[in-house]
Amino acid sequence: MNYKKLAATVIITSIIGLNFMPAACFAKTTQKVNKDKQNKKTKVIKSQVTEYRFDYINTDWWKRFDDEYLNNYIIKAVENNHDLKIATLRVEQYRQMEKMQLANELPSVGVGFSPTGMKLPGVTNTSGMWAFPITVSYEPDIFLKNRDKTRSAKKDWEKAKIEERASYITIASAVGATYYNIIKADKLIELQKDIIQSRKEIYELMSERNKVGLTSTADVVRANKAYVAATADLNDLEKSRDTLLNNLAVLIGESPANANKLKRKAYEDSYLVKIPDSIPSEIIDQRPDYLAAEIMVEKAGIDTRAAKKEFLPRINLIGLMAFGSSALNTAFNWSNVFGLLAASAMLDLFTGGRKVANLKLKKNQYEQILHDYYNTNLKAIQEVNDSLVSLKQDDKKYKTNLNVYKLEQIDFDYSTIKYEDGLISYLDLLQRKENLLSLNKLVVSDKIDCNIDYIGLYKATAARI
Repeated sequence: MNYKKLAATVIITSIIGLNFMPAACFAKTTQKVNKDKQNKKTKVIKSQVTEYRFDYINTDWWKRFDDEYLNNYIIKAVENNHDLKIATLRVEQYRQMEKMQLANELPSVGVGFSPTGMKLPGVTNTSGMWAFPITVSYEPDIFLKNRDKTRSAKKDWEKAKIEERASYITIASAVGATYYNIIKADKLIELQKDIIQSRKEIYELMSERNKVGLTSTADVVRANKAYVAATADLNDLEKSRDTLLNNLAVLIGESPANANKLKRKAYEDSYLVKIPDSIPSEIIDQRPDYLAAEIMVEKAGIDTRAAKKEFLPRINLIGLMAFGSSALNTAFNWSNVFGLLAASAMLDLFTGGRKVANLKLKKNQYEQILHDYYNTNLKAIQEVNDSLVSLKQDDKKYKTNLNVYKLEQIDFDYSTIKYEDGLISYLDLLQRKENLLSLNKLVVSDKIDCNIDYIGLYKATAARI
C-alpha cells in the first residue's frame, strides 16, 4: 500500500472537515430559520423549570402572619413568577458553561470517512482511496492551567445559584409588601369615603346657613374646596390600589386582567408583627450579596493565577490512525493502517506584551473585587441595622398615634353626648368626626408600615430571622 497516498488522503480529509463543516452547520440553521419564516408560527417550548426552591424563602416565617391568602400568593409566586424561572434557568446555563470548560481538560477524539480521488506530483495517473481517519488530541494539564479555568467557571455557577436564592427572597418580599399595601389602600379608601361624606354634609350645612346669613361665602367656598380635595384624594388612593393589584398579579404569574379578583384579609384582621430585640451578626454571613462577593474574590484569585500560568509552555499530544485502501472491502485490514503519534511543547517568545498586560489586568480586577467585597460587607451591616431601626421607630410612631386616636375617640364620644344635649351644633360634631377619621388614617398607615418594615427586615437578613 502507498502510505504517501494514505497520508495525503488523511490530510485532505482534515482540511475538508475544518473548512466545510461550519458552512454545512450554517446552511442547516439558515434552512430552519427560513422554514420558520414561511410557517409564520412561534413554537412555545415547554419550560425546563420543574423544581421550586421553597427552602430559599423560609415558608415557616411567612406563617407568622397567620394569613392564608398571603401564604397562597407566596406559593404561587414561587411556582409561577417568570423572573424566578429565568434565575433558575441561568443557574443551569452556568452549569453547562462549567461543563464546557471541563471538556478542555479531557482528550478530544474524532472519526471520519472520506472517499478521495487524487493525483500526486510526478505521477500521470489519478487514483482513488477510501479513508477512515481517527484522530486524538490532548493537552496534558501539567501546570493545571485548564483546571484553574474550570474552577473559575465553577465559581460563576456557584454565584448564579446564590443569585437565584436572592431572586426568590426579593420576589417573596415584593409579594408580601405589595399585599399589605393593598390592605392599607382598602382601609384608607374606606376611611376616605367617610371623610368625603362628612365634608359633603359640612358643605351642605354651610350652604344652608349662608342663605340665612349665618355663614360667610368665603367659609362656604373653603368647605367646597375641602370636599373637592377629598374626592381627588380618593381617586389617587383608588389609582394606587389598582396599580398595586396589577403588580401583585404579575408577581404571582397571573394576568393583570384578573387583578380585581385577588382576595385579601380585612385591615382589622391583619396581624401586627413582633419586633426582635436584636439581630445576630452571623446573619450577615448568610446574605446572598455577601456570599456572592466572597465567591467573586475567590474567582478573581483563580483568574490571576491562571494569567500567570499563561507564561508557561503549552504541551500537546496528537494521535492519528487511519484505515485506508483503494478498495472498500480491504479498507479495514490491519495491513492498511496508517498511524502517527506526535508531541509538542510550545513557548511564546514574543506576544507584544499581551500576556503581561493580561496579568496586570487580572491583578487590577482582583483589587477592585476585593474592595467591593469589603464594601458589600459594610453595606450589609448597614441595611440590617437600618431595617431594624426603621421597624422600631415605626412601631413607636404607631403606638403614639394609636394613643392619640384613642384619646380623640373619647373626646368625640363626649362631643356626641354634648350634641345630643344640644350644647354643640351638628356642624361642630362633623368637624370633630373628620379629625377622628384623619387620625384613624394615620394609625392604619403606621400599623401596615410596621408589617412592611418587618418584611424589609426579612429581606435584609436573607430570610434568616
